[in-house]
Amino acid sequence: MSPTVLSLCDRSGVAVAPWVAAGFQAVIVDVQHEGDTTDGAVRRIGRDVRLLELDDLGGPFVFGFGFPPCTHFAGSGARWWAGKGDVPLIESLSIADACLRILRATCDSWAIENPVGRLTRFWGSFDHSFNPCDFGGYKGGEGDAYTKRTCLWTGGGYQHPAPKPIEPTEGSRMHLVPPGPERQNIRSETPRGWAQATFEANARLDLFGRADLRHA
Repeated sequence: MSPTVLSLCDRSGVAVAPWVAAGFQAVIVDVQHEGDTTDGAVRRIGRDVRLLELDDLGGPFVFGFGFPPCTHFAGSGARWWAGKGDVPLIESLSIADACLRILRATCDSWAIENPVGRLTRFWGSFDHSFNPCDFGGYKGGEGDAYTKRTCLWTGGGYQHPAPKPIEPTEGSRMHLVPPGPERQNIRSETPRGWAQATFEANARLDLFGRADLRHA
């Protein structure tokens, strides 16, 4: 059986795409998926991560991602925090904490992503941070020529990739996304360059006897 990666609160599957292209299997979980379906090497589970039992996932996993929703964490929304009250914050923390719990229990290495904001008040300082343009060179600049300072909390044998920066010619593009039902999904989609860079730094292809996959 091929080694498997896990991605939590992940609708798009961009984070696991380089792994799947290289022959790994993937399990991605998000409340927006419908049911429990498998398409080739990718299994999608439509569940709230807080209600997942470890046996539901089928691990262990060689790598894991967590993308808890940032709506009530991101510093860009700080002026609205007081008016929202505690309930949205508690809801967001419970999702983030579930991601952390699952990744620690099932993954050899892992990374949880969230923009600069108040998650540091509850988890402490992040381990790494980046802008999408810092890794845009891994995918030839494909869609990553913008800034959006993002933090990573990491564990296990995580290796942070070396940057391959491109010019952020689009500036802070995410602030220009118009209102609409897909706004949150668009703003939270994983940068493709960072996804590729993370794969190349963490796939540990030597352990699987698949050194050729690095160039897949």
